[in-house]
Amino acid sequence: MSLPGLIRIINSILFIIFIFSGCSVKEEPPVVIEPEPLYVYIKPKVALVLGGGAARGFAHVGVLRALEQEKIPIDMIVGTSVGSLIGAMYASKPDSFELEWTSFLLQKEDIFDFSILSSSRGPVKGDKLEQFVNTKIPVRNIEQLKVPFYAVAADLNTGEPVIFSSGPISKAVRASCSIPGVFIPLSYNNRQLIDGGVLGNIAPEVAYQNGANLVIVVSIGKSIHNRDTGNLVSITLQAMAIMSNMIDSYKTQEVDVLITPEVGDVGPMDFTQKKRCMQAGIDATRKAMPEIKKRLEAFNRPVRADEIPEQVSVK
Repeated sequence: MSLPGLIRIINSILFIIFIFSGCSVKEEPPVVIEPEPLYVYIKPKVALVLGGGAARGFAHVGVLRALEQEKIPIDMIVGTSVGSLIGAMYASKPDSFELEWTSFLLQKEDIFDFSILSSSRGPVKGDKLEQFVNTKIPVRNIEQLKVPFYAVAADLNTGEPVIFSSGPISKAVRASCSIPGVFIPLSYNNRQLIDGGVLGNIAPEVAYQNGANLVIVVSIGKSIHNRDTGNLVSITLQAMAIMSNMIDSYKTQEVDVLITPEVGDVGPMDFTQKKRCMQAGIDATRKAMPEIKKRLEAFNRPVRADEIPEQVSVK
């Protein structure tokens, strides 16, 4: 046999052995290169939540002044009761000095229109409060305010929260301030509306629901000690304070920053302590300022894009 023929036979035998032995050339799996994670910066959306507390609300003016001095941005304001009044005025014109001047001039007679004839539903009609708002705020609807604003009230018949984010500012503030037993409930849109404080003097949940990711809460109802309970109005205000204090103790557990001005001994109808309340607001805010700035600074660090909820805005 010739050499070429022998080579062909050997090759054929080797091929048959290869086929029947089940041997095959193993392919290496493709190398998968994981993409680098995308990092982004979350855009801070700061909400200022102003609580109820009647005359103690003058502390909110001091809080706003201190925040303004430190150039802390305010992207929305949520107000309950007196917090809605102060908040609406500031949202109309973010100028703490003008707000302070207006507050110094404010007297009980400007917002409390007592009437014996209406005492079966409440001794205060609420018309003066609406007039005051219309006089001090040049625009009429919430949508026209310079800072997004939410006023918290409650439905007297169902107990549901009613959040004003549009419509007449004066109606929103009046509803939010309509302390049951003191103000006549506001009849509006087929509802009987009362002070949002029956659901808690602060409403941080409203801020979170509307996209805030840094919520600063100002609580002026920390102390419920009050010896001035000699008439129906004072008794009602004290009862509201006791109820709201219990609710607020749970709400404050989840907020980002809590500011608590020392105004607990100021009577809810005492309009003579304005300057002291404002200073207490300034002092409490300065005390909280390191925490506020720390929270804001955290937004300057990148975060993995796949870990950010869809509703959160990025820079």
